[in-house]
Amino acid sequence: MSTFFAKQQQVAALDPRLGGLMASAGLYNLKALIKAIRACKTLADERNLIQKESASIRTAFKDEDPLARHNNIAKLLYIHMLGYPAHFGQIECLKLVATPRFTDKRLGYLGIMLLLDENTEVLTLVTNGLKNDMNHSNMYIVGLALCTFGNIASEEMSRDLCNEVEKLMGSSNTYIRRKAALCAMRIVRKVPDLLDHFQERTRSLLSDKNHGVLLCAVTLAIEIVHVDPSEETLDAFRKCVPLLVRHLKALVTTGYSPEHDVSGITDPFLQVKILRLLRILGKGHQAVSESMNDILAQVATNTEASKNVGNAILYETVLTILDIEAENGLRVMAINILGKFLGNRDNNIRYVALNTLNKVVSLDTNAVQRHRNIILDCLRDGDISIRRRALELSYALINESNVRVLTRELLSFLQVADNEFKLGMTTHICLAAEKYAPNKRWHIDTVLRVLKLAGNYVREDVLSSFIRLVCHTPELQAYTVQKLFSAVHADFSQESLTLAAVWVIGEFGEVLLQGGNFEDEELVREVKPKDIVDLLDALLNSPYINSHIRQYILTALAKLTSRIGSSDAPQIQRVQQILRSFDSTVEVEIQQRSVEYSALLRRPDISEGVLESMPLPEVKATIVGTVNENKSVGSTKVDKNDLLDLMGGDDLVADGSVAAGAAVGTRNGVSTAPGAGSSQQSTQDLLADIFGGGGLVDAAASNAAAAAPPKASVDDIMGLFGHSGALPSASSAAPKPVPAQSANSDLGGLDLLGGVGISSSSQTEAPAPALAGSSSVVAYSAYDQKGLNITLTPQVSPMRPDVVNILANFKVTGSQQISDIKFQAAVPKSQRLQMLAISSQALAPGEAATQQMRVMAPRGAQVRLRLRVGFNANGEEVQDQVDFSGFPVNLLG
Repeated sequence: MSTFFAKQQQVAALDPRLGGLMASAGLYNLKALIKAIRACKTLADERNLIQKESASIRTAFKDEDPLARHNNIAKLLYIHMLGYPAHFGQIECLKLVATPRFTDKRLGYLGIMLLLDENTEVLTLVTNGLKNDMNHSNMYIVGLALCTFGNIASEEMSRDLCNEVEKLMGSSNTYIRRKAALCAMRIVRKVPDLLDHFQERTRSLLSDKNHGVLLCAVTLAIEIVHVDPSEETLDAFRKCVPLLVRHLKALVTTGYSPEHDVSGITDPFLQVKILRLLRILGKGHQAVSESMNDILAQVATNTEASKNVGNAILYETVLTILDIEAENGLRVMAINILGKFLGNRDNNIRYVALNTLNKVVSLDTNAVQRHRNIILDCLRDGDISIRRRALELSYALINESNVRVLTRELLSFLQVADNEFKLGMTTHICLAAEKYAPNKRWHIDTVLRVLKLAGNYVREDVLSSFIRLVCHTPELQAYTVQKLFSAVHADFSQESLTLAAVWVIGEFGEVLLQGGNFEDEELVREVKPKDIVDLLDALLNSPYINSHIRQYILTALAKLTSRIGSSDAPQIQRVQQILRSFDSTVEVEIQQRSVEYSALLRRPDISEGVLESMPLPEVKATIVGTVNENKSVGSTKVDKNDLLDLMGGDDLVADGSVAAGAAVGTRNGVSTAPGAGSSQQSTQDLLADIFGGGGLVDAAASNAAAAAPPKASVDDIMGLFGHSGALPSASSAAPKPVPAQSANSDLGGLDLLGGVGISSSSQTEAPAPALAGSSSVVAYSAYDQKGLNITLTPQVSPMRPDVVNILANFKVTGSQQISDIKFQAAVPKSQRLQMLAISSQALAPGEAATQQMRVMAPRGAQVRLRLRVGFNANGEEVQDQVDFSGFPVNLLG
């Protein structure tokens, strides 16, 4: 609106005659027109008035009266500023420009700038008039032409008038030089090819003593290096750095200058522009950066920060210091300035400080750490944008030394945070705990606290990582399950909390029943089977529970029957009754689980094996990192630090879901059983090979499963559900294969469940993959070049004669270092392939690595592989591809 009124006043003041002259065909002069429009009471009245006056102006243009044309163009421009059509006056503006009178030219050029743009065809008629006026003897007419050119110049016009603008940049008149420099910037933007015309002129203008010319020259130099950031262009302007430093020093040290003073600072606009150009020229250049270190330190220390003018210069100085190759002391000073900005009462200044610190925290974390307290104070700011930036910066500040303090502050903020922050906060807090936790006890407590405070805003990856951690920490399983039992008993509203508690209670129910000797008043001392069944029954009837959680509850109830054993028959009968109550529910998934579990519990000879503890989930990287097995467990006693972390003794609970990498039974994409294992390896790994157990769990677990006696046959399970050849995919005990990358494009999802027809109970074990060199297997050489030897050891699955487990062994045969090993395989379309990751991508001389594969092929077919091998041998990149068909023809019978 301010621009509108400014233009309105400009039009009104174009010519003093406008107030008294009457349009030849209209009823109003400009002043009367403005008065009449303001007097209109409705929009319709205004529209009618404008239409009548536009018609009068259009008729008057035909009379070719120069005096009337001036008045009519003035009224037309006012009509245009009100938003009404005025394009019919474009040619009349060109006629005004062609007159010799200055007032007519001024109004004509104003009309051209308002009514035309660079895409208007009429613009081509303006080029000749601009060229003539640029060579005019009157400096103000030259200024009008340059001003018009700078606003509407097109690419074609820029090429036509480039020489005139270049010549005017060397004018002796500072007024013209300044406007010509701005026009040159327009040309550089429109036609980068003409950039060479202005480099030398720009460098000469940088030595100008006039502040206006110098400001335009610096702006033009910034535009040139932005359009052409080549080293040649940068080096040309780097020669001007000493000159720019002198200019900046003069501005900083000069006394009061009334012509350029703004709030006690001399020409802050020029200072900011020079600092910005120095930042571009000093980036990545050590010598140039050293030449400006002193002046930057002087600007940073001598600039008054009590007003916004000084803060603007300080902010630009900070950006310059952080971008160039500055000394460490200067960088610390810059970060301290940003720290002072955080204490400013102006929200805008605090915001830019936090935003800048987020960008530089990776460059000098220790310097930013000094302002940690004030950054944490910004979490309580009323401005949501400041809270968001402070949160991002807090995440970046977490390290091993301050993880307890910062996590405690973030947990405190999580209690009152906006819902839009909670998902990101829970992920980042758990990621920090994963990376920097001092011990596993603290890690578990932290995740439990997060899940209790924001159980409905936790990613599945976080829950998977938590469950995986609990499974791999048998010393704290009793502690965790009791905390979860207590927490979910008090709060049903947190969906993820309930899911985690149900999973852990179902998996480690026997640990919960055993109790524990913990020095924590919040832990449950003694739990009876009735208490657990009461809790799960209450959860089933809770209004907060959805269908997904009900499926987990039914699975947990079924598992509890094997945990409780025969010690409490009434509770087992009660569990069976609860399961049967869902036989007729309208939800198909729940009904199916109810029927299946009820049938399973009627077969005690196989239910114990099916419902036993899940195998340990695979330890692998996820969005929240990798479980660190090297961390200490930590005591279950509550020490001083733990009391601080608990924030006043609030109970810690956890949220959970299917652990990533664990075995999960599914149907139609819905998980039917949580997928993490207990600390005790299963005594029977039923159907392990079929569902991915052959090599997908760690070697110790596989060996334990192979050594244990079987408990039931596969056919018994098939007969239980009335199937003769395929295991029901909804069985909660059936683990799902760990996702692996397929080397064949048509292998979307490898399904090994079809065609199961094993009748011998002696074949229900899951043998661990045999290693090369054993007496029962043979290793076949697949690749031996450049110092890397690869052998393949096949072993047919005893339970699936059409499945071959292949162990690839990588060994360095030479004296060189092998790194970045990439091993890919493909099979014919008639076969299916699964691969796990290689155990190590870097090998020293004599070292070895392994990678597991699994191929499913038709009976009697020969296993054929196309192998692609890539690695780095002492700096030499090697890429090879070989076809391998060296396995015996009768490998698959």
